[in-house]
Formats: sequence, structure tokens, C-alpha cells
Amino acid sequence: MPTRDSTMGFIGCGRVGRTLARALANAGYTVSAAWTRDREALQRFANEIPGVMPCGAAQDLVARCDFVWITVADDAIASVAQSLQWSPRHRVVHCSGATGLAALSKAMREGARTGGFHPLQMFANPEVALQGLPGCTVGIAADGDFAAELGDVATRLGCIPFRVPEGSRALYHASAYYVGPFLIALLREASLLWKSFGGTEQQTLDALLPLLAGTVAAVKDAGLAKGMGGCVARGDVGTVGKHLEALNELCTDAHAALYRELALRTVPMGLERGTLKPEGAARIQSVLREVPRKTNRARAYL
Repeated sequence: MPTRDSTMGFIGCGRVGRTLARALANAGYTVSAAWTRDREALQRFANEIPGVMPCGAAQDLVARCDFVWITVADDAIASVAQSLQWSPRHRVVHCSGATGLAALSKAMREGARTGGFHPLQMFANPEVALQGLPGCTVGIAADGDFAAELGDVATRLGCIPFRVPEGSRALYHASAYYVGPFLIALLREASLLWKSFGGTEQQTLDALLPLLAGTVAAVKDAGLAKGMGGCVARGDVGTVGKHLEALNELCTDAHAALYRELALRTVPMGLERGTLKPEGAARIQSVLREVPRKTNRARAYL
């Protein structure tokens, strides 16, 4: 089991590596070495974590460390692992959500224990990510008792370990996009609508982020269906129609189509919630599925 005396090293010194290395060091693990081709990034990594040695080559790091984190871009994981020599003393872990353990097959053949350790967290800013790491789920993939070892690491970081079955990692990772990058895309859609009536991006965020926080709180309290409000859940077909009319006049078909698709996805939850009755659901679905009426006033706002 990796103890706080394990010698850890990072191949890749980007945002994920910097965040995890600091979290591990704060939890009492020994992070002793790092390597990346970008010398400036390597020095920044070393400056952030006392005692880290910048290595001249990835194989130097492998020789020095028994627990190696590969935090390079997803598409580079396999080639990095393939290029190095491993031994049974090594623990080799990548941090990709969608990549299977096959990317570490050379390390496995040479006797190393291999695994995946993917925190469900945004890593746009390491400082923000470090603060958000406690309480987040970590998707773990490994064979046998190494899964338990990685689960212990996650727990020591204050995270929640979740075993992702091999073969399901791509679906697991895709699911996270709905509340990660796709959520940001939806906020962008809302910002564009605000722009049409004079609002700025900052005003949009000032207005909608508290609503987002309230939405999360409602779901946390009552679950998905019971936590959902809005005109579809109320069966308010008139308001749905007003939304569509405004979107059809202002937006390109693609943006109105996104609203229609998302609104249709809320209908089953409105029925489950009990505030939307079957007859109301049928009326709303009919309105949402109508072919939009073309208008000469329609314009793109992008």
C-alpha cells in the first residue's frame, strides 16, 4: 500500500499534476521528483512543492520513484508508458477519465501495478481546483488490491473513491461533461441571450450563478425530479410557447433547437415530480415538437 513514505513522482507538470502533487504533499505523501519537456513548467512545479527534484529525463524519475503519476495529455499516456522501463516495485497511475488500463500495458507486462485515478473536478486553475478537491469523487480503475490502495489515497485527500469498471470509463467520463464543459456551454448560451438585451457576460454570471447554486442545493435536498422547478414542471404551456416565440425571432435555428431538446428532456422529470400531469405533458411536447415558424426578423446573435 502506498504509505506516506512512498516516493512519488510526476511525469507531466500541467494543471492536473500540479494540483494533485500539492494535494498529496499536503496529505503527508513524499512527492520527490517531476519531469516534463517544458523546462519552465518543470521549474514552476518544483517551486510549488518543497523537496521536488526536477529530473533531466523521464527514466531518471522512474529510477528514483516507486509511485509514478502520469499526468500528461490523454493521447500521450500510452506512448509515455511505452517508452519507459518498469519493474515490479513500481505503481504506475494515469489520471485520465476516459482512458483504459491498456494504455499502461507495458508497465503491467514488466510487473508494475497499474491504475487510473481521475478526480471529478475542473482543473482550469490549480489554486481553485486544490480548494475544490476535498469532497469530489475519484474514478478509480485497477486490478485486485491496488484498487483499494488507490481508494485509500483518495480518502486521504478527502475525496470519495468510486470504482469504475474497465470498459465503462468512456461513459463515466462523458457523463461528467454534462455538469462540466457542457454546463459552461449552457451558461454561454444564457450569456448570449442577455447580450441581446444589453447585458454583459459578467452581469449574466452575477445573475445566474446564484440561481445555479440554488438549483444544486435543491437537487441535493430532494433529488433530480423533486428538485426541479420551472415552467415545464408546472405544466405552463403558455410560458413555454413564449420562450419559443422569442427564441425563434432572435436566434438561429440551432439555438432554438437546443432549447427544445433540453425542455423535452425535462418532461419525464416533471411527470415524476407529480406537478406535471399527463395531459399537460402532451401539450408541452406538442408545442416543443412543432416545426418553428420562419420569420424575417430572426437573426443570429453570435
